[in-house]
Amino acid sequence: MKKSSQSSTMSCSCLLLLFHFLLLLKFSSLSLGASDSVYDSFVNCLTTKSIPQSEISKIVYSPNNASFNPILQAYVRNRRFFNSSTTSKPVIIVTPTEESHVSSAVLCTKETNLQLKIRSGGHDYEGISYISDVPFIMLDMFNLRSISINVNDNTAWVQAGATLGELYYNIWTKSNVLGFPAGVCPTVGVGGHLSGGGYGNMLRKFGLSVDNVLDARLVDVNGRIWDRKAMGEDLFWAIKGGGGASFGVILAFQIQLVQVPQTVTYFRVERFLDQNATDAVLQWQNVVNKIDNDLFIRLLVQPITVKNKEKKVKGKKKAQQKSIRVTFIALFLGDSSRLISLVSNELPALGLTKQDCFEMSWIDSVLQWANFDNTTKPIALLNRTGDPLNFLKRKSDYVQEPIPRDGLESIFQKMISLGKAGIVFNPYGGRMAEIAEGETPFPHRAGILFKIQYSVNWNEEGAAAEKEYLTQIGDLYSFMTPFVSKNPRQAYLNYRDLDIGTNDQGPHSLEEGRVYGTMYFKNNFDRLVKVKSAVDPTNFFRNEQSIPTQGTTKPRKMF
Repeated sequence: MKKSSQSSTMSCSCLLLLFHFLLLLKFSSLSLGASDSVYDSFVNCLTTKSIPQSEISKIVYSPNNASFNPILQAYVRNRRFFNSSTTSKPVIIVTPTEESHVSSAVLCTKETNLQLKIRSGGHDYEGISYISDVPFIMLDMFNLRSISINVNDNTAWVQAGATLGELYYNIWTKSNVLGFPAGVCPTVGVGGHLSGGGYGNMLRKFGLSVDNVLDARLVDVNGRIWDRKAMGEDLFWAIKGGGGASFGVILAFQIQLVQVPQTVTYFRVERFLDQNATDAVLQWQNVVNKIDNDLFIRLLVQPITVKNKEKKVKGKKKAQQKSIRVTFIALFLGDSSRLISLVSNELPALGLTKQDCFEMSWIDSVLQWANFDNTTKPIALLNRTGDPLNFLKRKSDYVQEPIPRDGLESIFQKMISLGKAGIVFNPYGGRMAEIAEGETPFPHRAGILFKIQYSVNWNEEGAAAEKEYLTQIGDLYSFMTPFVSKNPRQAYLNYRDLDIGTNDQGPHSLEEGRVYGTMYFKNNFDRLVKVKSAVDPTNFFRNEQSIPTQGTTKPRKMF
């Protein structure tokens, strides 16, 4: 009886598994058929927009195309969203090579009634430019990356799909005394970086990237191509820090290049807790926003394991202990002599020496900040591949008052206990403090000492590892609450963080948007909503943290 019962149970289990398998095949075939139907409709629509079939075949990819996955994965910068069975994929990928292709893609996506995701570089930390919880079409801008430098008036036009490395390289080929204030990672895409603010190591001298934007080209919800004059000052204001993907598709920016000296100075100095690191950080906080505008010093604060210096006990491994390493990384727009004098007077606790300082050209400093070795040539900036892919999570904060010694010590001990999560301190002051909060959507200006980026990377596969590391960075973020800005607790749009709120684009879209919107934009949020409502009233350009409209969102249709 026992054996017969077991056989019966096994037979039922097998039948149940077979039923689920057949059911899965049925839904898979239905989904594939629906996807093919959408693809055919989309391609047919493009042909009505005067795009020849020979061009369509080179820029439109369905999941059945052998190039689909390589294109999708080429600009995924977070391994959490790379080649995972749980990560959604677009129904179609469009890789425009002309501005008119973008206009047609917008119009035809509207006709399919799907969501449109726009990717310029893929560095959005939450991957929202290439994943979604609803069927979507991805517009990948990597083919639109032309750069035109005008040395007569020190301006440039740069298309959205270009990388910062490509921009810096092109500037260097025209002049060794021109630069542009933007990020230090060369594979970041221009479209997302600039429309979200654009943060780099020359901000204390020249402000953000968007503070140096002169004009733009954008495709609106009706497929029209606008420049600054045509779009008007309200929309132009909105895309300079409010996130371009909420308002249209950024095609290109015209930027004002800045004068850089022929010689700049770089240093990278490490200090540990037993080397007065805490004193140096305390002193850094007190001078960071008042020091010479030519100087930018970033701090990397990381928990580490160090070997005990005591002699090894016979038969036992050398003991290890936990500590904190603070790395001071600087760009100084001048020579080392002036830098040494400046730091000796303002930040003596650092103990900077002549041997720590390296004079070089601005373009070589770009390579140093991107962690290339000192023999690397500028042509390396044209490499769009990027660093090895890691699982990662980032968060952000702003600090308005110096953190006292006991606060710093408690933070360091918290980081040691967590084990992996690190912190980056980025200084403010200078030009940043001179620009009014409402001048651009980016509001984090006067009164900010420094910005914090929380960072954790890992290589272990699996949900358990992900939960562990996400919990670590979440715990550190929560622990920092007493030391950071309040009402609202501020955050940086380009350090996208879905933990602070998301939008389901339903009847409560405005209320949901206000939760994260006030953290990113403070009082500028309401003006962004007005602009959004005027230029995209049906909320076609939407994502998990987009600017909502004033009215109720139109329901999304599923195929």
